[in-house]
Amino acid sequence: MVTAVKICGITRRDDALAAARLGAHAVGLVFCARSPRNVSIAAAQEIVAALPPFVMAVGLFVDAAVREIEAVLNEVRLDLLQFHGDETAAFCARFGVPFIKAARVRAGLDLIQYARDYGAARGLLLDAFVDGTHGGTGTAFDWSLIPPDLSLPIVLSGGLNPANVSDAIRRVSPWAVDVSSGVEASPGIKDPQKIAAFMKEVRSADV
Repeated sequence: MVTAVKICGITRRDDALAAARLGAHAVGLVFCARSPRNVSIAAAQEIVAALPPFVMAVGLFVDAAVREIEAVLNEVRLDLLQFHGDETAAFCARFGVPFIKAARVRAGLDLIQYARDYGAARGLLLDAFVDGTHGGTGTAFDWSLIPPDLSLPIVLSGGLNPANVSDAIRRVSPWAVDVSSGVEASPGIKDPQKIAAFMKEVRSADV
């Protein structure tokens, strides 16, 4: 199986194009004002307009109000929504756009039930639990906490980088991997060489 790759926290058109040229299947746009990777609607429009065919634009939200999400959707053509907060399944589904739901993995979290609760999602993004944050921390979690029989495709996130992504894929066999800080020069600014190294390691694990 070929593991899909999403490069998240894109804030610049050139970074999105670099990710696409290097083989990314999706780019993530963060619509969360408190994130250092927050992107404006104008910048998001420019990024999405530049994407080549078959590269998805994913919009990430964290406990945003309905009006905030609708305001983005009215201006930016998003292919997929990613909910990273405490949104209910009904809330995630109300916008008529396919979505994935993030779970911050920690001991005691029943991921099997979590996947059932969000059964309408296209996948479950598994990230590290770091108190007070909702992703983008560069922190990995214990992959052994992932049960082998989840009912939704896994998007593995949390502390991935060129040094550990091939091991992660071999151990977890996710449908996709999601990286942000692991391929950055600074928060929100991607490093094409790091993206290239990340993609090389993903492909080596797929062989």
